[in-house]
Amino acid sequence: MLLAYWCVLIAALMPTAFVGYAKFAGQNKMPPQANAHPREWLEQAEGKQKRAYWAQLNAFEAFPPFAAGVIIAAVAGASATAINTLAVVFIILRVMYGVCYIKDLATARSMVWGLAMLCVVGLFVVAAAA
Repeated sequence: MLLAYWCVLIAALMPTAFVGYAKFAGQNKMPPQANAHPREWLEQAEGKQKRAYWAQLNAFEAFPPFAAGVIIAAVAGASATAINTLAVVFIILRVMYGVCYIKDLATARSMVWGLAMLCVVGLFVVAAAA
């Protein structure tokens, strides 16, 4: 089994980690009664909690092309080393992306996002080259 498949699982769970931070970190933790309408509560969050929520939304957006890239590269018979390397680097960059988002480091966040997307493009390139 490719290490990259585990990276797909990690990428699928990453939004949960970011929203967990949004709900339970900081002084304004989500009260239990807000669980009846968590999205409404998250929309009203501020600062780091709001940015963690936005990181969650972006993680949902980044997941489909990454997962497709891993699957397509594997099915195409691309190098396992290339697939695994691109997938692991993608995960590292996406974690860094979330940290940059939460810490409000906009320029760094955008650069890390671009590098992570290059990993996705790389998965399609190695698939095409296989």
